[in-house]
Amino acid sequence: MKKVSIAIAIYNEEENIRPLYEKLTALTQCDWEAVCVDDGSIDKSFQLLAEIAEKDSRIRVIQFRKNYGQTAAMSAAFSHASGEVIIPMDADLQNDPADIPMLLEKINEGYDVVSGWRKNRQDTFLSRRLPSMIANYLISKITKVNLHDYGCSLKAYRSEILKDVRLYGEMHRFIPAYASWHGARVTEVVVRHHARKFGKSKYGIGRTLKVVLDLFTVKFLMDYMTRPMHFFGNLAIFSILVSFLSGVIAIALRLAGISSLIQTPLPLMSAFFFMIGIQFLLMGLVAEVLTRVYFETLDKPVYNIRNKINI
Repeated sequence: MKKVSIAIAIYNEEENIRPLYEKLTALTQCDWEAVCVDDGSIDKSFQLLAEIAEKDSRIRVIQFRKNYGQTAAMSAAFSHASGEVIIPMDADLQNDPADIPMLLEKINEGYDVVSGWRKNRQDTFLSRRLPSMIANYLISKITKVNLHDYGCSLKAYRSEILKDVRLYGEMHRFIPAYASWHGARVTEVVVRHHARKFGKSKYGIGRTLKVVLDLFTVKFLMDYMTRPMHFFGNLAIFSILVSFLSGVIAIALRLAGISSLIQTPLPLMSAFFFMIGIQFLLMGLVAEVLTRVYFETLDKPVYNIRNKINI
């Protein structure tokens, strides 16, 4: 039986702590621990967690000095988890711990990542579900990892998948895409979703905008992490071509007597795009140097191995 670490980020959820613990204790199908990260709560969340942890050693608690956000809390929980399988989930009781055995069944079938899908989501449409649908569509199209619900916290990961993952911004929701990028087998299962009974939601439309911005970072890292010059170089070539074309048209107009160089913005356009092109080339060179420093200083390979035989 695989040991399971349940990673829970908690921020001002005092009314949900004990009901959540009761649901966790009902899990008898696996050997589990819960790594609970109090993300700078200003209510009694930490005190309640500490009381429970004194009586049950399976509950492990980390308290942040201030509120750093869900991604930082998840990162801390992942770092302190000791299980072979790590399952993040929310503390607001909208995720159901009773779905954990179903996720583990998929892990036992050979998958590396099992993502929950809140098919019957119990949230308001305009402020929560519609922005989530748009974000999920964009993420799936850009990352080429088709999941219905990237925002569902309830997922299961083999611990080795998360070993080298470093999370920033709102990046925790992109872990399945990162894992697939490194060759992990990803699947999706429908999970239950309950309406929030206690406390106040910490999510809003502003978070969706942050996710869209983080998506640009994910796309760049997935496609150009080991070859940034290809990205900046293409932009540089395009800018220099626009510069050259603008200059040629300006000279042609002057020779044809249609307009002088000072009567058209084309010379200024030519100079502007040429300078932009040179800057993109220099940015590409700097990015190439930083890439080499990153991989060589940390001794990180540019590949990922699944198995070895006679090696």
